[in-house]
Amino acid sequence: MRHNRSINHLGRKSGHRKALMASMATSLILLKRINTTVAKAKALKSYVEPLMTKSKEDTTPSRRTVFSYLKNKEAVSELFRVIAPKIADRPGGYTRVLKTGFRQGDGAEMALIELVDFNEAALASTTKKAAKKSTRRSSKKAADAPKAEAAEVKEEAPAAEAAAPAEEAKTE
Repeated sequence: MRHNRSINHLGRKSGHRKALMASMATSLILLKRINTTVAKAKALKSYVEPLMTKSKEDTTPSRRTVFSYLKNKEAVSELFRVIAPKIADRPGGYTRVLKTGFRQGDGAEMALIELVDFNEAALASTTKKAAKKSTRRSSKKAADAPKAEAAEVKEEAPAAEAAAPAEEAKTE
């Protein structure tokens, strides 16, 4: 039985599992999304999210800690320079696991794991939803705005017409 066993060993010895997680975390950080099995994606999520939280504070000790897990300089610099500023205000939940079906060869359940703040399609849809909501909320204000703008234009127009004949008189 699996009583109180917190991590999935993925059928590997500890050294192999650590190397696998480091490699997958590096790929996730550099590529922003990877396709893997559901079990590995869930294990990777619990492996990489504490590293992303650690990266919010850009200090030498935190960089060394993250490097001890990732073992890749490019991934560490990408994490601290590109990813950390985008996730600075997010309190957690930096990754998303989406199930994509079953693998043809062995029927393993596959998943796509991605960084939440780097999915352009999802970010574009949320901005469209926000824009739609803002237009609905301000529909009364938007209906009143053209009337107010028209009144301002009418007030400015006579002043402009009066100024035009005065300018013509000066030129003659």
